[in-house]
Amino acid sequence: MDLTEAIQNIQPLDSQAMEASWKHWDSIAKPLRSLGKLEETVVKIAGMQRTPQVDVKNKELIVMCADNGVVAEGISQTGQDVTAVVAENFLDDRTCTALMAKECGAALVPVDIGMVKDTRVDHSDKVAYGTKDFLKEPAMTRAQAIQAIEVGIHRAEKAKQDGYRMLATGEMGIGNTTTSSAVVSVLLDVPVETVTGKGAGLSNAALSHKCDVIREAVRKHRPDPNDALDVLSKVGGFDIAGMAGVCLGGAALGMPVVIDGFISAAAAITAQHIRPQVTDYLLASHVSGEPASELLIEKLGLDPWLHCNMRLGEGSGAVAMFPILDMALKVYYSMATFEGIHIEAYQPL
Repeated sequence: MDLTEAIQNIQPLDSQAMEASWKHWDSIAKPLRSLGKLEETVVKIAGMQRTPQVDVKNKELIVMCADNGVVAEGISQTGQDVTAVVAENFLDDRTCTALMAKECGAALVPVDIGMVKDTRVDHSDKVAYGTKDFLKEPAMTRAQAIQAIEVGIHRAEKAKQDGYRMLATGEMGIGNTTTSSAVVSVLLDVPVETVTGKGAGLSNAALSHKCDVIREAVRKHRPDPNDALDVLSKVGGFDIAGMAGVCLGGAALGMPVVIDGFISAAAAITAQHIRPQVTDYLLASHVSGEPASELLIEKLGLDPWLHCNMRLGEGSGAVAMFPILDMALKVYYSMATFEGIHIEAYQPL
């Protein structure tokens, strides 16, 4: 699918499948709706997959790895070489997220969508060797923004072809809290300082400089808040665009997509501006420790599962949600029904 096809293929949730899923939940021998969000999420996934026989046993975390030229402005504590090191560590189970994914049986696929150098990570989808310094010039061309989104769409297609039924978005890229803050500030029309945090440990002075860089870039390039592609191309990043594509592609394929923290949510809000109905297929794993996380989740109309004050990124929050969902589905499929144990069912009062 290209971007246009993905947009056209996103359908409303299947209300009949959701109704059947609720009917099954209510037949299980426990107090009605007593598992709260666990039940609600399974029902929502039934609507996505268009069947009450929910199947998310095989899960894949897609980690978009990219570098950002704005790092040249001193907005990060570390240099771009760290992106490549961590990206390769995903392959060797040497990151927090890789270990977490392995523990819960989820696949982790790092994608080089725009790192400044080639590594052992698959770079067949690389759009360019990093974005431009958006303080000096637009981060990318509009064509590159579309290309990066379509990388995400194609990765979602490949995951479904490989037998995966649930996706999650993650990222790795030094400087990507800066690009995310810029994108969110423009799309939501909120002050830069409201949506900009210290990222991976900036000082107060460095945070102030980071905000100044974003404000000046927005003033200089004047991205159109009504055109998500324009915003992406001027102040975004390839990783944000790629994750937005995973959201759109997953939705077009009827697959649930679990978003991680602030940067994943920035990608999700970008996808929402491209096709509002995409949020029907998104699940918010947690509220990040970054300042704008709660605002973004609210704007997406989602209800987060976890409140752990995490701010690692890389898809770590999304992976942390997986075991809880698996437990919910164990109850959904394995617990006895009222009829099966011959007792009168609870009735809604």
